[in-house]
Amino acid sequence: MLSRVERVQIVVRDRKQAVETWKELFGAEQVAEEVSKVQHAIRSTVQAGISFFDFLEPTGAGPVQDFASRWGEGLYGAGFSTPSLLQMIRHFNSKDVQYKEESAALILEPGQTHGMPAMVREERQVEPVGDIRSLYEVTNPVRDWQETAALYTRIFGLDPTKFCHIESSRYGYSGTLTLFDPPNRLDRIEITQTSDGKAMDRFFLRRGPSLYMCYLEMDDVTLLAERLRKRGARFEAGEDRPADTGLFIHPASLHGVLLGVSRTNYAWVWSGRSELAGAGAEQYAGH
Repeated sequence: MLSRVERVQIVVRDRKQAVETWKELFGAEQVAEEVSKVQHAIRSTVQAGISFFDFLEPTGAGPVQDFASRWGEGLYGAGFSTPSLLQMIRHFNSKDVQYKEESAALILEPGQTHGMPAMVREERQVEPVGDIRSLYEVTNPVRDWQETAALYTRIFGLDPTKFCHIESSRYGYSGTLTLFDPPNRLDRIEITQTSDGKAMDRFFLRRGPSLYMCYLEMDDVTLLAERLRKRGARFEAGEDRPADTGLFIHPASLHGVLLGVSRTNYAWVWSGRSELAGAGAEQYAGH
């Protein structure tokens, strides 16, 4: 019942500064500024591509304040879209999923997911802005990826026959991509179970089930690389693949967010459909 990764939510120290960062790097435009009584936070929202990025500052006690006090800045939550919000409400009620409604969104109560604060909105057509296409992934390291996949299948009404198993010795994890609508869209939650003391495993051991990173795609990765160099930002090329196919932006350069960027459609290389990634991409298949 999910159709897209519609947005991510990021706890920041300075919303205005975060807005300017997204404008400079991604050509984003600010579209909203509001107070969330449910999240006990003030929220500045920008759009880039067809996706949205919420920058949160806490206004009182609650999960956002808890996150800010413990971790400072960083990736906090994920927002998804669904074809029919009414049907999602009926589904949530049938599965005893606890949520609150605010600003045309269903905000799941803490504890409903495995460390992934989540909200769901009805899908709508928006005109893209800026220099990216869209978000397509949030990464959720957990204790048992199969248990979490079963939970998300139940509460979000997902189809496990569309999922793609993933395993990486390089990054030290195994898990699944809960693809919502392949091969039409890349959108998914990446659920991982970590090992081997590598970066994601160290993150999990420190924070437990949570959101580790998010991914977006854009047509011109080299354009972003040039902007990052101009800012003196920390980033690195994606694995051993061609430099124009992807990069990772270090959290120190992006308000605590580890962000993966891939060239449009190239993520099919590691998403089970390498033939959709473009000429020459199949030789890099694997994750």
